[in-house]
Amino acid sequence: MHTVRVWDLPTRLFHWALVLCVIGQIITANVGGNWMNWHLRLGYAVLTLLLFRLVWGFVGGHWSRFSSFVYAPGTVLAYLRGQARPEHRVGHSPLGALSVFALLAILLAQVGSGLFSDDEIAFSGPLVALVSGDTVGLATTYHRSVGKLFVVALVALHLLAIGYYKLVKKERLVRPMIDGDKQVQAPMPSARDTVRTRLFALGVLVLCAVAVNRLVGLGAATTF
Repeated sequence: MHTVRVWDLPTRLFHWALVLCVIGQIITANVGGNWMNWHLRLGYAVLTLLLFRLVWGFVGGHWSRFSSFVYAPGTVLAYLRGQARPEHRVGHSPLGALSVFALLAILLAQVGSGLFSDDEIAFSGPLVALVSGDTVGLATTYHRSVGKLFVVALVALHLLAIGYYKLVKKERLVRPMIDGDKQVQAPMPSARDTVRTRLFALGVLVLCAVAVNRLVGLGAATTF
């Protein structure tokens, strides 16, 4: 067996921070009231994390890069037929990759629609003033009904997949996302996870946070 650093520290921190923020958003949305202030803050945090992950998908560690888990349709079909490659047991498998892209897309759509939503009572997204009333209505409907169901469904499917891999395929997916390492049978490249790459990731995160702050500020600038 070979020990491979699959998930670098920035990827692991992103993953668990996103988990906590999404759970917090679901709870605060259902509680309502003044908790909606935290719902908005968590939304900004999720958007920052998603932007970071998009950038990290091009410059991060080997197994965190999109190039390592963007599979052709033929590869996905072969995987479903039981013709898995050795690297499919290291990073994201073809099905796992589809799940990741779906989750990123759904969360981006949910957070994006939230920026333009208005409950017509006490809370509204920061970019409501930039679009028409019809657009605000569509964004609000999607955010409060369709998008919310998509997020809950994908989270549930994600948890079911983790349980399936652990109980049926005897693969542990959670542990590598905690310590970063995975035991594999064939030699595989390890992800870069040095002090330099971690500081670089911190810089990327800060830039993403600044970008979100500027984006949110557009609505306030338009209002005044």
